Amino acid sequence: MTTLYGVTRSRASRNLWLATELGITLTQVPVIQGYRLPDAAAPDAPLNTTSPAFLAISPAGAIPVLEDDGFVLTESLAINLYLARKHGGPLAPADAQEDALMQQWALYGMTSVETHTLPILYAFAEGRGDSAEVAAHAAALARPLRLLDAHLAAQGHMVGGRFSVADINMAEILRYAQPHPTLLAGYPALAAWLAACQARPAFQVMWAARDAEPA
Repeated sequence: MTTLYGVTRSRASRNLWLATELGITLTQVPVIQGYRLPDAAAPDAPLNTTSPAFLAISPAGAIPVLEDDGFVLTESLAINLYLARKHGGPLAPADAQEDALMQQWALYGMTSVETHTLPILYAFAEGRGDSAEVAAHAAALARPLRLLDAHLAAQGHMVGGRFSVADINMAEILRYAQPHPTLLAGYPALAAWLAACQARPAFQVMWAARDAEPA
């Protein structure tokens, strides 16, 4: 059995989107972030990232976590790469070079893009969209967004000229910047690619499940 620990309103969304694309079933255990609860340690608190039962599975106390027949893996991007490789097909790397490129883009997205898109998401959610912090993160994104826009204009997709797990990973990282009303407008290839990714039926299934969860 393959189990995914984490609510959909978390980075688990990436894994659930991929699972739907692959046509596989993940048994989802809805572990919620402890910081979202009034008292994560209360006796009646739902299973959360500070619960001893969850920490026994993942001492890092972060979601999502994948458990696949006793194999435990953390980090959402790594989980997606693992699932794609395991199940194969067009979403998976076709060879060692594509495998390396998919890892490259996942690492680039995590280190150079998400470090700025995630604070933008939080700022807009908290009503701080016009803050200097947002302006600074938007400015820092100029270089990676130019790079991605040029790459997508030339290649159409992140790796191999086809939709793959690499597109899911990067699209979910860039989704965090979408509350900003103008940030992506100057990057037409990137914006068109992101819209196409999010128009896919599997994304829409994941998004409906995400919307159904309490905010």
